[in-house]
Amino acid sequence: MGDAKVIPFDEGARGRRAAASRRGTAHPADGADGGAAAPGIPAQAAGGRTGADAGPGAAPAGGGGLLGAVAERLLGGDWDRRVASGLAFLRRRVTGDYEVDEFGYDAELTDQVLMSVLRPLYESYFRVEVRGIENIPAEGGALVVSNHSGTLPLDALMTQVAVHDHHPAKRHLRLLAADLVFVLPLVNELARKAGHTLACAEDAEILLERGEVVGVMPEGFKGIGKPFADRYKLQRFGRGGFVATALKTGVPIVPCSVVGAEETYPMLGNAKTVARLLGLPYFPLTPTFPWLGPAGVVPLPTKWVIQFGEPIPTDGYPPEAAEDPMLVFNLTDQVRETIQHTLYELLVQRRSVFF
Repeated sequence: MGDAKVIPFDEGARGRRAAASRRGTAHPADGADGGAAAPGIPAQAAGGRTGADAGPGAAPAGGGGLLGAVAERLLGGDWDRRVASGLAFLRRRVTGDYEVDEFGYDAELTDQVLMSVLRPLYESYFRVEVRGIENIPAEGGALVVSNHSGTLPLDALMTQVAVHDHHPAKRHLRLLAADLVFVLPLVNELARKAGHTLACAEDAEILLERGEVVGVMPEGFKGIGKPFADRYKLQRFGRGGFVATALKTGVPIVPCSVVGAEETYPMLGNAKTVARLLGLPYFPLTPTFPWLGPAGVVPLPTKWVIQFGEPIPTDGYPPEAAEDPMLVFNLTDQVRETIQHTLYELLVQRRSVFF
């Protein structure tokens, strides 16, 4: 759909004033600008009064009076620009004048809406501290490999905000998610809009070759649904499919360690029968859920640290190296051990779960 033409509101007035100036007279409707009021209209009503004699209750010459003052207090000094930007965003949403890629990624919606929703949780609730963000390259493809925990996948979303907000190049993290994410109503749509896709080698390879930053959490449901007693103990990383994909595309592997997510929903038990009935990989029993109902879904306000480690290069290997099972196994083990060692270091440095 083509862009709408924006017509300035004062275009007609400018034309009348130009014609009047050529005739040496002022247009009757432009008394305030031309120096004369329209017939039968007092000079004050036509704009003859200035800000100096307009009285203490009058609006400033370029402002919105009381409404402008309230808007400035609520939205900041640039409230008019923000409101105009918001209206333009809504217009594009209504007219369909925005772009998505073949995976459904909507960059504008992610930047202006989804990140704005997640940011208060990131900054004020979990108070996430980011380290080593410069280890993600400023351009080109990269594969971020992270531990996974916390009963609900909040760690994946917080890592996405960390890359988006703190990387000098404001890069976007495209996460590889499990099948379950893309069969749940609403969750499926939001995940696609945020740039995430199915955890399969084909999709990951396309994104990496295109120069995207792709995130994967190889522990999967084994990591996110593990009991609280096994916190910060990495589960198996599968067969190393993510390493094979990195070798094929020649992108660096960036290990990522997340501390703080394990304690958001301490999983004390798993109601397996209920999980089977609902078609879920697990049904968590925590100190608050399901005993407190909807209130039990509120996570504990733990203090988080997300650390990105030194990248592991893969561009020195030939493309056929992806078919070497021993090399794939060794690199997978190297990434896993790097993340596990970093987790232990961060836990030793941590003063408190909540501070």
